[in-house]
Amino acid sequence: MIQRNYIWLIAILCFATTSCARKITESGKASYYADKFQGRKTANGETFKQQKMTAAHPTLPFGTKVKVTNLNNGRSVKVRVNDRGPFVAGRIIDLSKKAARKLGMLQTGVATVKLKYKKKR
Repeated sequence: MIQRNYIWLIAILCFATTSCARKITESGKASYYADKFQGRKTANGETFKQQKMTAAHPTLPFGTKVKVTNLNNGRSVKVRVNDRGPFVAGRIIDLSKKAARKLGMLQTGVATVKLKYKKKR
């Protein structure tokens, strides 16, 4: 009996944690940080490093993991939000150079992307 109750409890907890977050997608333009930002403090107090998989987003909570897909070539990366921005009209995310390189957008500097992340209710 106790084992059966324990199994039900686990099932309910698993359902509750997955149903409390909803998947969100966003599309728009992405850019990446200029080299002059290397070593500066981000909005959450971390030191910015171009070789990390990080990003700036205007509203997502710090620490949010975001899947970024370059719609021009299909490449995707996962980044962690640790800064605020971008502060250029029409852009939805700023990426570290490492993330931009993996997305194949270093030459163009800007790419059309889709963001996918979970947002707590």
